[in-house]
Amino acid sequence: MAAHDRQHGRSGSQPGGWCKRGTHKEGFGRSRGGFTSKIHARADGQGRPLGFNLTGGEVSDYSGADALMDLSVATPRRFLADKGYDSDRIRENLLFRGILPVIPPRSNRTEDIPCDFRSYRDRNRIERMFNKLKQFRRIATRYDKTRKSFLAFLNLAAVKL
Repeated sequence: MAAHDRQHGRSGSQPGGWCKRGTHKEGFGRSRGGFTSKIHARADGQGRPLGFNLTGGEVSDYSGADALMDLSVATPRRFLADKGYDSDRIRENLLFRGILPVIPPRSNRTEDIPCDFRSYRDRNRIERMFNKLKQFRRIATRYDKTRKSFLAFLNLAAVKL
């Protein structure tokens, strides 16, 4: 009877495959419903998309903010975002760049941070932009297996908008 390598206390992949592979490099993340991904978008004042960043579904929104601000487009006056982007580091980074953060504070914040809710009302344009993007079935269901092809189709859909 032949013995296999996997039976002798070595867990992991087969020999020769020591590089780290997996779906995390392709922007997939594990959740209770399966594989998911988050689309972080930067839009102009009219709700037109300027650029995208893709992270796994379980990854915090904090990680997507820096990549959005590094896009080579005009510097905005205000940064409208939801509560997922509320952190001191992001606020300090935005103020250092001369951008006013319009982010409502999370409910578990200890200090009260003021938010301009009159300006925050304009964030519905970004939500409408995501709704228009999700009208493309390929984006809503994430059929693409690679990050590169999914981002390419996101850019095509943004041009069509």
